[in-house]
Amino acid sequence: MSKAITPRAQDYAQWYNDLVIKSGLADYSAVRGCMVIKPYGYALWENMQAVLDKMFKETGHQNAYFPLFIPKSFLSREAAHVEGFAKECAIVTHHRLKNDPEGKGVVVDPEAVLEEELIVRPTSETIIWNTYKTWIQSYRDLPILINQWANVVRWEMRTRLFLRTAEFLWQEGHTAHATAEEAMEEARRMLDVYTRFAESFMALPVIRGVKSPAERFAGAVETFCIEALMQDGKALQAGTSHFLGQNFARAFDVQFLNKNNEQEYVWATSWGVSTRLIGALVMAHSDDDGLKLPPRLAPIQVIIIPVYKNETQRATVHTQALEILQQLKKAGFRVQYDDADHVRPGWKYAEYELRGVPLRLSLGEREIQQHQVEAVRRDTREKLYLPFDQLPEKIGDLLDQIQQDMFHQAKNFRDQHITSVDNWDDFLRALEEPGGFVYAHWDGTPETEIRIKELSKATIRCIPFPEQLPDDGPGNCVLTGKPSARRVLFARAY
Repeated sequence: MSKAITPRAQDYAQWYNDLVIKSGLADYSAVRGCMVIKPYGYALWENMQAVLDKMFKETGHQNAYFPLFIPKSFLSREAAHVEGFAKECAIVTHHRLKNDPEGKGVVVDPEAVLEEELIVRPTSETIIWNTYKTWIQSYRDLPILINQWANVVRWEMRTRLFLRTAEFLWQEGHTAHATAEEAMEEARRMLDVYTRFAESFMALPVIRGVKSPAERFAGAVETFCIEALMQDGKALQAGTSHFLGQNFARAFDVQFLNKNNEQEYVWATSWGVSTRLIGALVMAHSDDDGLKLPPRLAPIQVIIIPVYKNETQRATVHTQALEILQQLKKAGFRVQYDDADHVRPGWKYAEYELRGVPLRLSLGEREIQQHQVEAVRRDTREKLYLPFDQLPEKIGDLLDQIQQDMFHQAKNFRDQHITSVDNWDDFLRALEEPGGFVYAHWDGTPETEIRIKELSKATIRCIPFPEQLPDDGPGNCVLTGKPSARRVLFARAY
């Protein structure tokens, strides 16, 4: 595998594409706008899934699966929802092919027109709430706490691997509640779950807040989000949780008999994260030599590489390496031993550096004589020597330290790229240097929000929760000078 990667400083977008492909995470496909997730990338997604799935179940949720196809009439029932997704929908109009009478392959059978056209799932609120109507009659049927692992299709014209593709993988939670308070509590709870996952497992610091009305999910009353910062100074929305009010319950007539024996519409939430988190992981941590994967999610946490000069040394090193391999597997580490003899150790070092393996162990005759292995951290390239008789403990401590250090490095970068400004010139300058988040007053109108985007390409990423960023209270809008209740967080974004 060629290790030539475009430097970040030269072309950040190309650096990202090079890294995703050459590290073996994903590849382009024959279908425009779609990607192939390769085994290494899918192993990373599986690790993310496993952690999130455990978190969901610990908060009382169950997994289910709903149809990929949604009747077109369902989307039209919630006006804001259909407006938000109409331009991205893929539509099935026929159910059969036939051989071309002229012998030119296959053609759509014109007689196989569907009675009602089907939308390929862009999100599942409509099909799920149509189902919930048959499940919910009484307050005793509530709450319903459902999560679905699935693929969705949103017909994107400008795509980028993991970040924006026509088809992607995700999870979507859909819950039903008896009161607005319970639904709001659920929406905030799941945002906290996403925050904990991003920071404790992805080593990705995030800012929690609420979206402006213009950035709100189509059909939601409120959208809560976590926003992360990439190394090029652009923001990336890393997760959203929506308080849907009674909008979808009204659209699908989902009512229940409450404790006062009165009919009432159900309250709802939805929340989701997707494979774009892999893109976030790549862009937040990696360097010009390859991926840097946090140990808690890395498909391979430890790689063992033998070093020898002849067959006698090879046999000795091989025996010791197998002992270490079994010892670390028994201790629960995701560890591999690369004993391929057609490439030199130096090539392997570069290969596993490219793939972001957090810890590399090198073992040769000298290390065996000294009863230790040479360990090199991927994040700092620091070299250490670990005694054979303490390997599981030392490696466990080292992986925990790498995880913490990666988070703190990303957080320090993020914190150094949050700039408070009070006028338009400083706003534009801050977007360029240092880049990142700009904390500024906004007059609260959608017209100003649109104008700021037109002039600067920056959007309101969120209105941060009070505990996230200090707010100095009322001020004047950075663009119009009109009164502003508080500062909001702007950035250019993916």
